[in-house]
Amino acid sequence: MRHRNVSDLIGQQELAQLPPHAAVRDAVQLMAGRHIGAILVTEDGRLTGIFTERDVVNRVLAAGRDPDGTVLSEVMTGNPRTVEGHTPAVMALRVMQNGQFRHLPVMRDGHLTGILSLRDFGSSEYAEMEREHEFEQAIAEGGRAAD
Repeated sequence: MRHRNVSDLIGQQELAQLPPHAAVRDAVQLMAGRHIGAILVTEDGRLTGIFTERDVVNRVLAAGRDPDGTVLSEVMTGNPRTVEGHTPAVMALRVMQNGQFRHLPVMRDGHLTGILSLRDFGSSEYAEMEREHEFEQAIAEGGRAAD
């Protein structure tokens, strides 16, 4: 049985990031070109927010905003929740489920290393992680794991 962490799921990524003053249209074009659902908003190498496809729909289009005249800092989620790369994958998934979001920035020693997406979790992988987590809990509680 292999314990998976967030870094195992995301591998090596080329970060999709833009500054807070970038136009929404620039972000949407980058997302479309890279076939991704979120952009990390960074300034001076530090994470300031995340802009997702949900933000495009709810905070830009539904609100009647102009994608050329709206900057990311106006419609992003500021100071997003993050996880460290060594975080067990099942714990990161629970963070995402509890927060009701589909993208989670990944850090290492205070620096961005990637972004975890719900798409990174396959259904069979999710089931295996759940079994691993239940086994670890049973061991921690001094009991026996079910076969």
